[in-house]
Amino acid sequence: METLEQRIQRIEERNRKVEAEKGWETSWARRGLLTAFTYIAIGVYMWAIDISKPWLNAVIPAVAFMLSTLTMPFFKKIWLKHHKETQGNGK
Repeated sequence: METLEQRIQRIEERNRKVEAEKGWETSWARRGLLTAFTYIAIGVYMWAIDISKPWLNAVIPAVAFMLSTLTMPFFKKIWLKHHKETQGNGK
């Protein structure tokens, strides 16, 4: 049978892993990579379908994606606040 100390240690290990994953989800490295991959994928697609200046035109969707990732924490806070309030009201 698992001891209380072992259970606590397992929970603490899980919490460290969750915090590391949360750090990655909100990191600038992740956002930058996603923006770069978005730019490359859209640029290749536009080049393949013969759009003029595909690499220049791919900038707009990549920047839009980056901006959407920057606004998500703001909207998440609003949603969490609303969700907490509705949960407190028994809804």
